[in-house]
Amino acid sequence: MGADEEANVERHKIGEPRQFNFEPREHFDIGEALGLMDFETAAKLSGSRFVILRKNLARLERAIGNFMLDLHTTEFGYQEISPPLLVKDDAMFGTNQLPKFAQEAFHTDDGFWLIPTAEVPLTNTVRESILSEEELPLRLTAYTACFRSEAGSAGRDTRGMIRQHQFSKVELVSITTPDQSADEHERMLSCAEDVLKRLDLPFRTMTLSTGDMGFGARRTYDIEVWLPGQNTYREISSCSVCGDFQARRMNARYRPDDEKGTKFVHTLNGSGLAVGRTMVAILENYQQADGSVAVPDVLQPYLGGLEVITADG
Repeated sequence: MGADEEANVERHKIGEPRQFNFEPREHFDIGEALGLMDFETAAKLSGSRFVILRKNLARLERAIGNFMLDLHTTEFGYQEISPPLLVKDDAMFGTNQLPKFAQEAFHTDDGFWLIPTAEVPLTNTVRESILSEEELPLRLTAYTACFRSEAGSAGRDTRGMIRQHQFSKVELVSITTPDQSADEHERMLSCAEDVLKRLDLPFRTMTLSTGDMGFGARRTYDIEVWLPGQNTYREISSCSVCGDFQARRMNARYRPDDEKGTKFVHTLNGSGLAVGRTMVAILENYQQADGSVAVPDVLQPYLGGLEVITADG
């Protein structure tokens, strides 16, 4: 219980923040000094809250997403999906973006919505469906662009990549029976946390108060990564169990093995992780005194063995 984020409770903290022998910089200062992060040109093309990544920073972003996908699919049993990025009203309603959060999303003239998260298409794959109990839990993941208007964020994080209109994210969705959902929530959290552990990034996990949880969630954990340039922890993932709230909106059911009739499934979703914010965390935690950025060991194979990102590329 609790009215707002002040009532959130720290569940645990993993990793110790690195001690620098120089003043750590924020990610946008690092990226711009390398000549690989370009907000000015992006603003000419699209306005504020956009970025162009160049050369090895563009490769790093792709490497981060591919690493996350490989981990979730090969080790954690998620099925990779490549979903549409444009969806209809019913899909946005099913995952409770509509009507409450319409102002936070982009809407096209011909009635489509740009997805604010891959939770929308992934969860709606079971809309108007009756699954067998043997199919559950159903675990899905996708690496997509996401689009948000940030209508309620005026003046917040106006510099850098923390809060953008377009960003990349690896999403995790689970469809379960009611009996499975609590354990699946813990499992999903562990999968998301494992990404940060393998990247050797310090983080803490918070249990959100009821006043800070999203609409439709029964329980939410936030993972916050340490950003030395800001000298604080910032959210990088939110993992929620929604019970049958979304299932009732989508009419998503399953047929129990030992009972007649059907029941509503339970749905869960979480970021596994936000790719842009993970890049932010890598830039700030792996920055070096000469302005270069060391590449985490687990990402080097995705970058052809590259160990350090410099201004040369």
